Amino acid sequence: MPEIMAVPKASSGGHNKGGAYVDRDKPAQIRFSNISAAKAVADAIRTSLGPKGMDKMLVELSKAQDIEAGDGTTSVVVIAGALLDACSKLLQKGIHPTIISESFQKAVDKGVEVLTAMSRPVALSDRETLLNSATTSLCSKVVSQYSSLLAPMSVDAVMRVIDPATATSVDLQDIKIIKKLGGTIDDCELVDGLVLTQRVANTGVTRVEKAKIGLIQFCLSPPKTDMDNQIVVSDYAQMDRVLREERAYILNLVKQIKKAGCNVLLIQKSILRDALSDLALHFLNKMKIMVVKEIEREDIEFICKTIGTKPIAHIDHFTAEMLGTAELAEEVSLDGSGKLVKITGCTSPGKTVSIVVRGSNKLVIEEAERSIHDALCVIRCLVKKRALIAGGGAPEIELAVHLAEYSRSLAGMEAYCVRAYADALEVIPSTLAENAGLNPISTVTELRNRHAHGDKMAGINVRKGGISNILEELVVQPLLVSISALTLATETVRSILKIDDVVNTR
Repeated sequence: MPEIMAVPKASSGGHNKGGAYVDRDKPAQIRFSNISAAKAVADAIRTSLGPKGMDKMLVELSKAQDIEAGDGTTSVVVIAGALLDACSKLLQKGIHPTIISESFQKAVDKGVEVLTAMSRPVALSDRETLLNSATTSLCSKVVSQYSSLLAPMSVDAVMRVIDPATATSVDLQDIKIIKKLGGTIDDCELVDGLVLTQRVANTGVTRVEKAKIGLIQFCLSPPKTDMDNQIVVSDYAQMDRVLREERAYILNLVKQIKKAGCNVLLIQKSILRDALSDLALHFLNKMKIMVVKEIEREDIEFICKTIGTKPIAHIDHFTAEMLGTAELAEEVSLDGSGKLVKITGCTSPGKTVSIVVRGSNKLVIEEAERSIHDALCVIRCLVKKRALIAGGGAPEIELAVHLAEYSRSLAGMEAYCVRAYADALEVIPSTLAENAGLNPISTVTELRNRHAHGDKMAGINVRKGGISNILEELVVQPLLVSISALTLATETVRSILKIDDVVNTR
């Protein structure tokens, strides 16, 4: 018997009398250490759930949730932490990890059915509902007081880039968020067109109506040879000739640009040589062509899609049909905090929009950008799966009640594991209550009671500090957010359960 007691100490060597016990014990120890590590992260994040939560710190799991649904990133980690807690208790009771894993899968399948049954279908033409969903998502953010501005902006942005009748998803690449320091969040705006943060290179032309826009990927500067070379000029006549040639070469390029009818020129950034020489700028200025240089390579696709232009890689291809047209291209001053170039009224616009995010400092801007991204993702979820579900912990309690009922129809260990899964889901309402300063135990008990009596929409009303019909309070979220949080959290817990050994790598 003493050998068994010595297991933990012997685990380093493994060659003593108790070696067999060490090896048999190791998978269980590894499981517990993995579970406790993941639980520690989940506990750290628990305080950031809901509109009254502290701010966020996220892990891989929430990244997966972010990619899939774009919202519910905190919930997914908190649910995973509660499920891990349940696992650890079930393992201590001697239930085999495989049984726990399979029972959890059964529970999540049943859970998705329950959630789908309690959801309400939503039409994309119902602007009011879309606004409520976006506002709910913005409530837990630092910029929540601006939700009345940011929610309509997010809904309009998504509706402009999709065809509501046929769309099954939203490509968020079509919505460009431009961050510009200065001003306040109230100055954020949605621009139907293109916004460039680069400055206009030639000061003479800052506004062009009936713009014909060319986007070039070649340089307007004297050519260079591929290899390093030196030209020794011995007399002034030769020097003059070199300069004349340069001048003639650049003038020829600029004339061809003018001939195609271009009056706004966007120039891609070049790393090999100056994309635009002073001489070229001088000629372009004379010909009243507005120039914006330093266009980033990754922006090219968005620009082409927005204004219907095509990138031109060589001067020979610079023809009128390669140009995009717009009503107005102008440089706008932002009350002393820099300038932006706006191109609006495109004649053959692609389905894209730009959102200009303003803020007094970097932190505020980044927080606003993240919040808008989450609101856009919520609308995207509704486009993918057109159904809404109540928020405020209502779906989780409903799941807990239904799964507890379902566990009674199962036999043996499975029933026990499903029951544990049901109890674990109560962590969301209990955390919401705790973060809102309510008593978690009495709140969750009352919620459970109301759901058991068939009040499916009862949830925690953080604003009023009590329990009410959460749909009447307009606290709603897309069905996809809840389903994806549940399935991803369960998948993660199942994969942690499968790990029974760790190989240390140096």
